[in-house]
Amino acid sequence: MVVRMRRNRSETAKRRSHHALTPVQAAKCECGAARLSHRACPECGKYKGRVVIDVVARAKRDARRAKRREKELKASGQITESKQEKEPTSQA
Repeated sequence: MVVRMRRNRSETAKRRSHHALTPVQAAKCECGAARLSHRACPECGKYKGRVVIDVVARAKRDARRAKRREKELKASGQITESKQEKEPTSQA
């Protein structure tokens, strides 16, 4: 059975001509790092010349969370001493 109102290739292509992805527009921060437009810099935490994110506090919090997560995994038995020794060598 044939489709009654079939669209031909050119009509399909014309419709899909607007489906293309646009590249990310990266702006340069005052610190020299690349960042997304209208967003704070992940390296220094500045946006429009003002510090809006405390990068040092965020790094401390992430380290604290990672340590707590590792401690919980050790306690539950999901991670052992031998696994910890193997992981750093595989990343290097």
